[in-house]
Amino acid sequence: MEVNYKNKKYYKTSKYPIRQPKIMTFLLYLVSKILMPRVPYKIEKFGMEGLKPPYILLSNHMYFVDFQLSAIATYPHRVNNVATIDGYYRRPWLMELLGCICKRKFTNDLHLVKSIRKVLSRGDVLCMYPEARYSPVGTTAILPDSLGKLIKMNKVPVVVLLHHGNYLHTPFWNYRKPRKVPLYTTMTKILSKEDVESMTADQINTAVREAMKYDEYKWQREKGIIIDEPFRAEGLHKVLYQCPNCKAEHKMASSGCELFCTECSKRWRLNEDGSLSALNGETEFSHIPDWYEWQRSEVRRQIENGEYSFSDEVEVYSLPRCMRFMELGKARLTHNSEEGFILEGNYRGEDYKIQRKPIEMYGVHIEYDYCYIKPFDCIDISTEKDSFYCYPKKQNVVTKLSLATEEIFKIKKEQIKNGR
Repeated sequence: MEVNYKNKKYYKTSKYPIRQPKIMTFLLYLVSKILMPRVPYKIEKFGMEGLKPPYILLSNHMYFVDFQLSAIATYPHRVNNVATIDGYYRRPWLMELLGCICKRKFTNDLHLVKSIRKVLSRGDVLCMYPEARYSPVGTTAILPDSLGKLIKMNKVPVVVLLHHGNYLHTPFWNYRKPRKVPLYTTMTKILSKEDVESMTADQINTAVREAMKYDEYKWQREKGIIIDEPFRAEGLHKVLYQCPNCKAEHKMASSGCELFCTECSKRWRLNEDGSLSALNGETEFSHIPDWYEWQRSEVRRQIENGEYSFSDEVEVYSLPRCMRFMELGKARLTHNSEEGFILEGNYRGEDYKIQRKPIEMYGVHIEYDYCYIKPFDCIDISTEKDSFYCYPKKQNVVTKLSLATEEIFKIKKEQIKNGR
């Protein structure tokens, strides 16, 4: 049962993007150049000699500055970006004028495939951010298997835009306090048209995943980058939500350059080189991504043992169109390995129920400080024509929901593969 908005229309994502006007290509480049001098940056190109559109550009995703660097790197070619519905918020006219292709996160969208083919048939660049989210801990997020099939279908070269420093400069878990970090971007042709034609979709996926590997904390140490801001650990507890010492979940907190557990009082310091060190006892994880992946293994264990489930009262805001969020009031959000996500509520006297089954979602969109609604943790459950931003009553739970969504999908996929 969808929400009854009383004749309110939905934003139409199933329409072809316009070809980006040349004047917009130039203005986008110019504005990006004007904004970037506030941050030192460098863009290097490899294997790009003589390459002209059409081609598919795949970029990793860390913060809004990714789009500016992409505009500078691809100039003077026209680029159509795949963008999510909240990117259209209050500015659909501008996004449409830029030739963007609207998509709701983690939904199947057959028209997107048609729009991509349209862009490439015009001889332009199609830019995608296949991780579909900002990186939680500066490492590569899951890339969908459908990516290889999409590339194979279009038979054009593939270029990877890999950003370094963007996450360290404005981490997802505390983007309101930037740090002094230089930015470095590489633009590399990884597959020619002939490569794409001769490879299988699985081989293409392997090549793309290898090319898009990154680890920002490892890169920081290799480059000798020092981040000495006194607030550098503030917000880190949002991604490192489970204590490795006492195993308590959702009891972590942070302040200044320290991370600590309110249950057992253990503390860790985020050092200037990006490593962690315990202030008392053993340092379980000195590398932040290792701590994050340990949490993933804990979630996986709970799912396999039948111990995982989530249920909470949430405040819901939806975005059927682009000009304003609709306040839907209180609802109940549940998540488990059998039914996936179920959102049940009542709007203007009529019940609604939104369900996304486990095999339908390889990932989920979460936010820690959502600038468009209110600055608290939320999770976005989208359908093909609507998006529901849910603010849980429980604190610091959305990261686990994200990890659980990914692991449940993997388990279901394995079961289908094995005929179970």
